Amino acid sequence: MHSVALLTASYAKDIERFSLLSESIDAWLTGYTRHYVLVNDEDVPLFARFASDKRVIVPASRYLPKWLFALPPALQFISKRRVWLSLLSSPVHGWHIQQILKIAGVLNAPEQRVCILDSDNLFFREFDVGQYAGAETTPLFVTREAIGADHPLHGLWLRTVDQLLGIKERSFPADDYVGNALVWDKDTARAMTDAIKSATGLSWALALCRKKKFSEYLLYGNFVATSPEHLARHRITEDSIAVSHWDDTPLDRPAIEAMMRTASPERVALCIQSYSSTSIDDIRDVFRLSSRDRRSPSLAPDHMDDAAAFETPKTR
Repeated sequence: MHSVALLTASYAKDIERFSLLSESIDAWLTGYTRHYVLVNDEDVPLFARFASDKRVIVPASRYLPKWLFALPPALQFISKRRVWLSLLSSPVHGWHIQQILKIAGVLNAPEQRVCILDSDNLFFREFDVGQYAGAETTPLFVTREAIGADHPLHGLWLRTVDQLLGIKERSFPADDYVGNALVWDKDTARAMTDAIKSATGLSWALALCRKKKFSEYLLYGNFVATSPEHLARHRITEDSIAVSHWDDTPLDRPAIEAMMRTASPERVALCIQSYSSTSIDDIRDVFRLSSRDRRSPSLAPDHMDDAAAFETPKTR
């Protein structure tokens, strides 16, 4: 078995969602060595309360290239989004930085396998991530032929990925490798960044900063799919371990409960995208996760037949 780490790139505005993630990891997960949490340097004090023997808070500057520097928060009035500046590329925003940090975090992790967890994930069942991610082959999640040539986001990201990896021929519909709780192999990630340098003539980080419109998950998945050597080291799966809500429609408590009742036993994680503006308090209530009262037991879908646990006030 290979050693397995967890990795999350987060920031101050996602701290309450990250709190849900960390609490659920502590309640349900086994089989990992460390949870590395990469945050903006000024956010380190905010996240310090989550540090433990198994959770390490890492300032972003430790992994970002020296030529890339964050615009001081006091000057952020020129942009509503967090901005990083460089003399080598146009300004880079926080979402791109998080993608770069994920790649850098995997490359620098002592562990061979890394399960990447975004802040809007949480776990709701017992799960040995070491057994899942640390086996001889690395799980690679794919949704077959899900990307059409006219897809407004994934189609664009895929064309950028092709440029970064030097892929000459592309047919549509194409496979999609975007998902939640995805596992990367460190040697494969290193080979991927070498391929970017070979195709672009630039360091992998600079190439990403200049392209911007890409997906780290499409990048990794397509590198593996086009490399027989690395494909042989992965096991393809079309079954996600996460139940996901990708829409921007907010979910209320009954909708979350209904969603979870359909979760098959193989699903152990939930992702409700932050842009859906779903109430964090509602999520906490459904899963009995409370940073204010850690005595509250977490609730898995297996226990949702307990009507009392889901009794809601009646209106007149």
